[in-house]
Amino acid sequence: MLAIGLGAAACSSTSSSSTTTTAASGSSTTGTASRPIPASAFSDHTGVTSTSVQVGNVSTLSLGLFKGAQVGTQAYFDYINSTGGVNGRRLVLNNADDGFTGAANKQATQNAVQSDFALVGNFSLEDSFGGVVLAQNPGFPDVSQVLDNVTNKLPNVYSPIPLADGWASGPMTYYYNRFKSDASHAGAFLADSPSASQTWAGEKYVAEKEGFKFVSEQTYATTQTDFNQQVIAMKNAGVKIIFMDQMPGNYASSVLKALAQQNFHPQVLLGAATYSNQLVAQSGGAVNVDGAYLSQNLALYLGADQAAVPAVGTFLHWVQMASPGFSPDLFTAYGWLSANLFVQGLKNAGSSPSRGSLLQSLSKVTSFNGDGFNAPSDPSTKMPPNCYLIATVTNGQFVRSPDNPPTTSSTNGFRCDGSYIVKPGT
Repeated sequence: MLAIGLGAAACSSTSSSSTTTTAASGSSTTGTASRPIPASAFSDHTGVTSTSVQVGNVSTLSLGLFKGAQVGTQAYFDYINSTGGVNGRRLVLNNADDGFTGAANKQATQNAVQSDFALVGNFSLEDSFGGVVLAQNPGFPDVSQVLDNVTNKLPNVYSPIPLADGWASGPMTYYYNRFKSDASHAGAFLADSPSASQTWAGEKYVAEKEGFKFVSEQTYATTQTDFNQQVIAMKNAGVKIIFMDQMPGNYASSVLKALAQQNFHPQVLLGAATYSNQLVAQSGGAVNVDGAYLSQNLALYLGADQAAVPAVGTFLHWVQMASPGFSPDLFTAYGWLSANLFVQGLKNAGSSPSRGSLLQSLSKVTSFNGDGFNAPSDPSTKMPPNCYLIATVTNGQFVRSPDNPPTTSSTNGFRCDGSYIVKPGT
């Protein structure tokens, strides 16, 4: 099992809803970040021929961890290639496995700089090592979901759901109003990793600002499979509501089984990393999961939104074309959306695209929503979405809450009743 610090987590698309980021002072930050591009990048056509564009992907495939990142990226490229590619060029994905080691991540990134036009759809806990290479090559584009804060801040890195040290206030307000009587006895699970701790610090700040009080915060190891000890500690602390929204599904299912074993039934809050087709079965069945709430800034892409959100149906179809029988997960969605954002940039980078013209094109993407797949973000200024949806687990299925606006609304079914709040000092 692996611990991951992830937020509630998204082509050429825009939305009437914009992302608002609120600083500690309470003021909103707007505008486009400075994105310096080396002049040499505008004459750099590495990986581009008259018929194809070679693109790299560096992810962790060990134990099948983030295979979804490469499946999702390939699926979107297959979709685009089926329509004739981009300006007559087919997209070719060259995958690399970093083996869950920093040295391999750094070397694979260096290899991509030398032979590929860009990196697209990477996902790895070792991305800080590749980030060193990206910093040394500011004209080389990386369009991926990153976890390392230093890498995230590089001007040549673009993400569909940008990383930030904070949290959307909307879900916190929603949960506080709905479970106000439980708010003074909250608990949380967080992984024993720097990225998880940093993400949790931002989320906790916003939760406490809303009125939640945490009486138990349980850290778990990356190798942990039994959560009975932590569950007993929470029960003894009088926890009434548990934030599990940063736990990958396999960890969350172990917690849900432990809650049942201890006959302990607090309100459970799930998130994007927890959203999984396997969650209910691995948790011991619907009886152990029904009643849990989910908030995330992505559509219900596992199937519930297939009829209402056309982009979800397209995603599910092409994932199966790329990898028959594969069960998509959050990392598949990230790969798909990263490829989506890359293609938007490439289409507007000219008939003879260079790395520089791609970076220039991406810098103009100020609103991205994947045709309704994700709540709108601003990749140019690295602003995360402030909109979200609410779902519940009912009869073992993730179901949209009627508290969301309809998918035909201007916000594509997402609630946009808050702002993204950045933790002071970050």
